[in-house]
Amino acid sequence: MKILTAILAFAMALFVLPAQAAPAITMEEFMVPSVDAGIDLYVRNKHPAGVSSFTPNKVLLYVHGATYPSETAFDLQLNGLSWMDYIAERGYDVYLVDLRGYGRSTRPPEMDKPALENAPLTRTATAVKDVGAAVDFIRKRRGVAKIDLLGWSWGTSVMGWYTAQNNDKVNKLVLYAPQWIRAGGASLTDNGAPLGAYRSVSMSSARDRWLTGVPENKKGDLVPAGWFDAWASATLATDPVGSKADKPVLRAPNGVVQDGREFWAAGKALYDPGEIRVPTFLAHAEWDQDLPSYMLHAYFAKLTNAPYKRYVEIGEGTHTIIMEKNRMQLFQAVQQFLDEDIKPNM
Repeated sequence: MKILTAILAFAMALFVLPAQAAPAITMEEFMVPSVDAGIDLYVRNKHPAGVSSFTPNKVLLYVHGATYPSETAFDLQLNGLSWMDYIAERGYDVYLVDLRGYGRSTRPPEMDKPALENAPLTRTATAVKDVGAAVDFIRKRRGVAKIDLLGWSWGTSVMGWYTAQNNDKVNKLVLYAPQWIRAGGASLTDNGAPLGAYRSVSMSSARDRWLTGVPENKKGDLVPAGWFDAWASATLATDPVGSKADKPVLRAPNGVVQDGREFWAAGKALYDPGEIRVPTFLAHAEWDQDLPSYMLHAYFAKLTNAPYKRYVEIGEGTHTIIMEKNRMQLFQAVQQFLDEDIKPNM
């Protein structure tokens, strides 16, 4: 019996294939001129090594939210993997962009002066222009007419507004934590103080905001050990001035907060999602207090001209589920939408 067991085990081993290794990924970095003189945008690209030709449905651009730059969430290595890596390993040509005033992109000179000396910087309309410059750079570089767009938080307004104006340049649209008209009160980024050109954000306040709305008995294991510290260190490092302050902070432009006061919290929309005419996917997490679930549902209802639309709401996650224990549910749901080839009415 022992001999037979050994023979069967050996025979089965012959048919067990080794796990497929992830493809090698190449990273490239660019400074891309925006439409306004003197403004350069940081763009990072990851794609399978040795590949330089991609079809439009395999090219994607990501943009960040109101406070933090793109790379420290979308391309932060947590447990050896970033979301950017995850998409690139599946054969995509993946890009991220930092809007002006964020990350490694040009910081307007007003950010080197006391904040209250100047008006809020980088309004949403300006951010849409920056995304347009990045999209056109990518389209020209790869020789494609359209690309996929992915935005997080405020980035959903940037990508949504851009798409409403440029459907001919967009293949699919993914909005993670979509922003829409606020039912009452101010956003978590707005403390009601007078607005200057930018605000200074400590990592302790960032952590408090992150965990807002999470049940006390769930806070302990929501963010795996070491992940918040890795993100905080990477994020502070993108601000060469704020990170060197006695109490390190990240400086973030206040245009998004001003738009929140004038539009979203005032019951006015910046644009009409009904003008979006490409397949659209919305992703959200149940404990998101920055942009609560009612915004997801309202936005979904406004997508009246998308060829098809879908949303997923993920349990036990916050606005920052991209860096939490359930992040793979987000990655997989979005990837399914990106990979599928659905032709309505067929």
